[in-house]
Amino acid sequence: MSRIKTPLFFVLFLLFALVSSSSSFAQSKGKVKDFFKVKSPKIDYVRPDTTILIKYEEFPDDDSEANKSIYFNPKKELSIVSEDTTELDLGEQHIVEMSEEVLVDSTWIKIAGYYAIWDTHSINPYRIDGRQLKDTVDVVLYDPKLNRDYKMPLVKTPITSHFGGRWGKWHFGTDIDLETGDSVRAAFDGVVRINKWDGGGFGNYIVVRHYNGLETVYGHMSKAIAQPGQFVKAGELIGLGGSTGRSTGSHLHYEVRYQGNPIDPENMYDFPDYLLKGQSFQITSALFNYYNSAGKGSPSSGRRVAYHTIRSGDTLSGIAKKYGVSVSQITKLNGISTRTTLRLGRKLRIR
Repeated sequence: MSRIKTPLFFVLFLLFALVSSSSSFAQSKGKVKDFFKVKSPKIDYVRPDTTILIKYEEFPDDDSEANKSIYFNPKKELSIVSEDTTELDLGEQHIVEMSEEVLVDSTWIKIAGYYAIWDTHSINPYRIDGRQLKDTVDVVLYDPKLNRDYKMPLVKTPITSHFGGRWGKWHFGTDIDLETGDSVRAAFDGVVRINKWDGGGFGNYIVVRHYNGLETVYGHMSKAIAQPGQFVKAGELIGLGGSTGRSTGSHLHYEVRYQGNPIDPENMYDFPDYLLKGQSFQITSALFNYYNSAGKGSPSSGRRVAYHTIRSGDTLSGIAKKYGVSVSQITKLNGISTRTTLRLGRKLRIR
């Protein structure tokens, strides 16, 4: 029987193939083992964003003069906290930006953090007494070179009631006659700060914060259109005229304010001729000496304490709706609960 001789190179080839196969299996086995050891990716919980952000594309370019203004500086991530309809009248304040001195229209103006407050509830959250102003503030009302214009709030501006004492109280604006449904327009470029209902006062009203440091108030409208955080140009439609709230006829209650302090609009406007009296306006402490005549120790939003006499069929929710306040505000002001029986003839403090 003959023996089969295997060539040496063939033996070596078989050994090499066996070793390679074993190595590949080990590597493959290792990969499978490592695969099952892979940990699940960590998932970070992100709290939902409940703020309303101002749209950047509606605002000036980064290098524009408008963008340098602290008055609302829209290019920054300015946000407005979403409204809680159960606490509408608490006057909650939100810090937007702090500064003691800012460059506005090539002039350094001390503002002491006045515009650090962004409040969508209260007309005057600043609580600054205009009589304490030490310097004269020169406010630029409009500037064609910077493409900042102005418009009158109405097409026609016949005055029906002036700034000052009226019926034993103080009237902090100028009433302008209109027909219900007439267009009400923004006086200057700015951002809407308040759109609110006040049943015992201004009815549907809007407050706009402007580039020049002023704020304007538009009251008794049949419909308030512009919303908080919305950028509006001078002359842009913000609402429709009417006779809502505490009003005896269709008209626009128009106010001009600086640091929350009302200024007689007729110092600034020539209403019969439908124009501003000048391109700029100087604000001094003397403008606010009327506080002494009005019997006011310090400036406020201009609304006094209000009471409601309970009548048959009244409910807390109905009273709150009538005056544009929350039920919780009424209960807190009167030390009662929602279960309290409403006695006929009792007076409830509303604000």
